[in-house]
Amino acid sequence: MTMPVIHRSALRLHLWIFVSLLLFFIRAYSYFPGIAPGGYWKANLLKVKMDELTSTKTQILHSYYSLPYCKPNKIVGSAENLVEVHGDRFDTSPYVFKMREPQMCNVVCRVVLDAKTAKEFKEKMDDEYRVNMILDDLPLVHPIHFPIHRPDQELFIAYEHGFPVGLKALYDGSTDGKYFIYNHLAFTVKFHEDLQTDTARIVGFEVKPFSVKHVYEGEWSDKTRLTTCDPHTKQADAYSESPQEVEDNKEIIFTYDVEFQESNLKWASRWDTYLVMADVQHRWFSIFISFLIVLFLSGIVAMIMLRTLCHDISKYNQLETQEEAQEETGWKLVHADVFRPPRNSDLLCVYVGTGVQFFGMVLATMMFTVLGFLSPSNRDGSTKAMLMLWVFMGLFAGYSSARICKMFKGKEWKKVTLKTALMFPGTIFALFSILNALISGEKSSGTVSFGTMFALVVLWLGASVPLVFVGAYVGFKKPALEDPVKTNKTSRPIPKQPWYMNPVLSILLGGMLPFGAVFIELFFTLTAVWMHHVYATFSFLFIAFLILIITCAEITIVLCYFQLCSEDYNWWWRSYLTSGSSALYLFLYATFYFLVKLRITKPVACVLYFGYMLIASYGFFVLTGTVGFCACFWFTRLIYSSLKVD
Repeated sequence: MTMPVIHRSALRLHLWIFVSLLLFFIRAYSYFPGIAPGGYWKANLLKVKMDELTSTKTQILHSYYSLPYCKPNKIVGSAENLVEVHGDRFDTSPYVFKMREPQMCNVVCRVVLDAKTAKEFKEKMDDEYRVNMILDDLPLVHPIHFPIHRPDQELFIAYEHGFPVGLKALYDGSTDGKYFIYNHLAFTVKFHEDLQTDTARIVGFEVKPFSVKHVYEGEWSDKTRLTTCDPHTKQADAYSESPQEVEDNKEIIFTYDVEFQESNLKWASRWDTYLVMADVQHRWFSIFISFLIVLFLSGIVAMIMLRTLCHDISKYNQLETQEEAQEETGWKLVHADVFRPPRNSDLLCVYVGTGVQFFGMVLATMMFTVLGFLSPSNRDGSTKAMLMLWVFMGLFAGYSSARICKMFKGKEWKKVTLKTALMFPGTIFALFSILNALISGEKSSGTVSFGTMFALVVLWLGASVPLVFVGAYVGFKKPALEDPVKTNKTSRPIPKQPWYMNPVLSILLGGMLPFGAVFIELFFTLTAVWMHHVYATFSFLFIAFLILIITCAEITIVLCYFQLCSEDYNWWWRSYLTSGSSALYLFLYATFYFLVKLRITKPVACVLYFGYMLIASYGFFVLTGTVGFCACFWFTRLIYSSLKVD
């Protein structure tokens, strides 16, 4: 009588998950591939949003209004939703733009610094913080012109995201250096005009910051006119030789210009400016090298499968007596032990189930990014999609762990299922909570609130865990997988292995090739994450992901075959660790990247970097290890099912 109740409950839960995912995608993505948003009429108000202050030196985010900048009458921040964990949080801006209406020398406000506020500005300048803004989902960029030695082009233009809070420089013979703030911003909004509708679409958002010590006559009021920047006389002293110093009791007047430029760049190509930093030639070279590695491994696997194995199997099956078969050597002799359950089989079931869940989440996210549903204009989309997909993929995690547990003749499938649902996400959540507590002590705007943490726990325990149990229930009710050959009650002694088949050596060697196939793409990924660049070349990332999967599978099969030929049948855990050891190289490369490329000095920022890279390496271990295990599991069942053994 309980079966229909369980099935109805599972059906209702599946329906709830499906509806939630559908509403999530409708809400999360503002457009679909090929569908462009509407344009702006002349004089339409353009909403400029203030993004967070970022620094590659500290990696700690701060709100724009954590500094005493000019504020609008009312600051409205972006609402933090259930799955917005570490996303961007935008605030309203004091800058007012109107479409195709240039502005000059607009005064935002006047600020008088005290000792505290002056110190805050100086600290942010020392830490090289940058101001970031958003207009029509386009980040603000600062164009920098570089001279190059080409006769057909005078300048090369590079783009940096945002602009510095200020700079420290020597001035008027000072020896210690003085601090100067960028208080005048010259914005350039590029638009592409649609002649049919007489509307315009924004295709570029640039700024040139200046430090100007503004001068005015008389007492300051709302109607005071600046002598250094006056729109009535068309005078703009942006290149003034008197920059605005940051000191106690100094007044700072913030001003800005807005210029609109028509551009031939179409809306669909407006992200090309932000992606110009991606070195396409090196990316294709990386893909080519990775393809050669895959081709080499595929050749070895083909040689093993088509020549060696086929020859061995046909010769073995032609023997007339079992005594003659015993004279054979190699992988055929261990057929009665190769499917013997390993030690800590329950833990292996947990890790394989978790890896299946992780693999499904990553694969589905990659497909969404390649199809264009996760665009750079929706930078929180990937985080949202990964969280929801992780919850949904709990079905496959429970199913996989229960199936393997039953194959190992395990009885405590509920205990295995509970570990599958709690162990990996619990470890990640614990590490994440520690890192969140550390950055909250720095008063960072990147701190996740208690409400969001509680919502994540509810999503985990209220949706993910039940789905894992539903999948495990279905998987355990299935008939157990039968081994292609019988297993003896007593185990066969393993002969002494040659030095090159040492488990540690083979495991470390097995993880080297998968990492080597993708480490160049890993460099661009780390640069996008830790140098605050826009990453949108998802096609390269998807190709690298496929190469990683194929390489993990092939190198594990090759080393598993060599292991069985040495009459070592303990392949279960070694197959998982062989490809999973690539996570060790990932963490070592992250350490190298930290020492060579980054300039992080604060202890909290160092802990933050290595903490997140430890989380990434752990996930990488689970993903690659599961791929290697599944490939080796398929390989061993395939070759031993071809033997005719009584």
